[in-house]
Amino acid sequence: MSGTTEADTTAADPGTWIRGITIRQPWTTCILAGKDVENRPAAWSWRGLVLLHAGQATERAPMRDPLVATAIRGHALHTRAVIGVARLTDCHQDAPGTAPCSRWAQTDAFHLVLADVQELALPIPWLRGQLGPWRPPQDLVDQVLLQLPHLAPEGTS
Repeated sequence: MSGTTEADTTAADPGTWIRGITIRQPWTTCILAGKDVENRPAAWSWRGLVLLHAGQATERAPMRDPLVATAIRGHALHTRAVIGVARLTDCHQDAPGTAPCSRWAQTDAFHLVLADVQELALPIPWLRGQLGPWRPPQDLVDQVLLQLPHLAPEGTS
């Protein structure tokens, strides 16, 4: 095959080209509004597309932070649903004594650097998730592709 077409996307095993990431609210919605770093306790080796899954829990305390309050203003805080897709481009820790890589970066955390964030027009209910990267099943990927048909496996030929 010389290239990938939209029809090829559903034929590729989603576990080979996309992952899911579960994030508590309000942080998931903040990513849709421009939060470019997700803080995690451990490094991730995965690079590529990730489904943005809003987990079951909502942290209330961060919503009093002006940065968070501004980011989520006017947005619904969906839970237990895939609400977007992003590209994970890097994972690192800031060197001690250096300025944070982002205003969203926490000291001593690993920073998952996110780009090309796309919000789903209709959140897709999804009850399962986990802290580390997870492999989405084909039916979930198919539902995402109905809303974002331009997504395709990377590095396929």
